[in-house]
Amino acid sequence: MTSHAQNSAPSIAIIGGGAAGYFAAITAAELNPSANVTIYEASKRTLAKVKISGGGRCNVTHNCFDPKELATRYPRGSRELRGAFHRWQPQDTIQWFSERGVQLKAEPDGRMFPSTDDSQTIIDCFHQAAQAAGVKLRKECAVKSLSTLHAPRSTHSFSLQLNNGEQIEAERVLIATGSLKASPLTRALESLGHSIAPLAPSLFAFNLSDKRTHGLAGLSVQNASVSVVGASLVKTAEPLPASHKSKPQAQTGPILITHRGLSGPAILRLSAWQARALQEENYHFEIEINWLGDMTENQVREQFMRLRKGKTQVKTKIFEQIPRRFWERLVETVGIADEQKWAQLPKDKETALIQELIAGRFSVQGKTTNNNDVKYSHGKIIGSTTEFVTAGGICRKEIDFRTMESKIIPNLYFAGECIDIDGITGGFNFQACWTGGRIAGLAMAE
Repeated sequence: MTSHAQNSAPSIAIIGGGAAGYFAAITAAELNPSANVTIYEASKRTLAKVKISGGGRCNVTHNCFDPKELATRYPRGSRELRGAFHRWQPQDTIQWFSERGVQLKAEPDGRMFPSTDDSQTIIDCFHQAAQAAGVKLRKECAVKSLSTLHAPRSTHSFSLQLNNGEQIEAERVLIATGSLKASPLTRALESLGHSIAPLAPSLFAFNLSDKRTHGLAGLSVQNASVSVVGASLVKTAEPLPASHKSKPQAQTGPILITHRGLSGPAILRLSAWQARALQEENYHFEIEINWLGDMTENQVREQFMRLRKGKTQVKTKIFEQIPRRFWERLVETVGIADEQKWAQLPKDKETALIQELIAGRFSVQGKTTNNNDVKYSHGKIIGSTTEFVTAGGICRKEIDFRTMESKIIPNLYFAGECIDIDGITGGFNFQACWTGGRIAGLAMAE
C-alpha cells in the first residue's frame, strides 16, 4: 500500500485491542510505514468480542450500502455517522477483507459473515495484517493514566502510565477501549475536559414469568411486532428516523421464547431504542405484542368468520407463523376448551383470543445481557448466544467525526464503543467500529 506520510514517523498509542483499535492500528501502519504504532490491551486476549460475535461466526457488517439508510440503524449517533459512512461503509469493509483473502457472505436478513462461518477467520486476518504492517502489541498492559506533556517539550504529546508502572510517551493516542466503565483511564479523560454520557445496557433480552410462555423455550415467531406500553417509555435519546415516526416504540421481526422470557431481533432492537428509558424504569415495564406482525383486528375477525363455516376445532393451528404449541397455549389462556369448534365459539372468547394475538400484554421484570445474539438456521431464529452492547460514553459533540479527533485535546482520538454510539443487532455495531477506526487511523497516520 502506498504511503502518503512517509516523511513523518509519529508514535501512535492505541488503547484497546478490540475491533476499532485493530482497524485503526492497521490503517495507520499501512498508510505510514514509518509510524511507530503500538496496541495496548489490558487483558490476555485481543479481539474478544469479535470471537464471540454471531455465535462464534462474527457478524462483520450488514449489506446496507446507503449511508443515509445505514445511519438509521443507530439509536445514538445516527446523525454523526451519516457523514462518516460516506467515507467508509459496508462496501468498503467487504472490499478491505476481500483484498486480504477473506470473503464475506450475506444472509437473507442482510447480516454478513465470513464465508467460513468462523470468527477466527476475522481474528487471524487482523493479526496477520497487523504483523505485516509492523504494529506492535502489548497485552496485559492496562493504561492507568493519560496526561498531556507540557511545553517546552510538547503541547500535543501524551504521557501514558501502564499498570506495571511504566511511563510511555506518544504523539497521538486513540481511545478504543470499548465501554467506558468507571476506571482510572475514564477519570483521566474527564480530567482532560471530556464528558461522558451515562452508560446503559443495550441489546438485551427481557425477563418475564408468564404462563403463556412457560415451558415453551426455543419456540419462535418470525414476524411479530413489539412495543413498550406507557407514554413515558416511548422517548429516545435523540430523534428517530422517519421510518419510525408512525409508532416509534414498535419493532418488528423474529421473537424467541427463552427460559427466562423473550429475546430475538425485535426484542433486542426495542431494548436498543429504549435503552435509557428502560434503565430509568429499573427494567420493570409492560410490552404489547402483535404475534401476527401487522395484521389488524378486522383482518383477524374476517379470518375467524370464514372458519366458523366449518367444523374445525379452535385449537387446530391456523396461522403458519405461530408454532402449534404456542397457539394451543394462547387458546388455553383465554379459556377455550380443547373440543370447542369455531362454529360455536362465543363472541367474548373470540374477542379475547384476538386480543392475545394482536395486542398481548406482558409484564417484564428485568433484563438478561448474556442471551441476546441470535442463532439462525435456514433463515429462521433458533436460539441465542452471548454478546451485548453498552450505550453511553464520550459525548459525540466533543469529537470531530471527519477525523475522530477530540475537539478538546489535539492528537487525541476516539473510535468504537467508548463513544456514545450504538447500533441495533445485525452487524451495525462492528461497522461503526470499522468506520471510526478507519477514519481515525487515516488521520493519525498523517
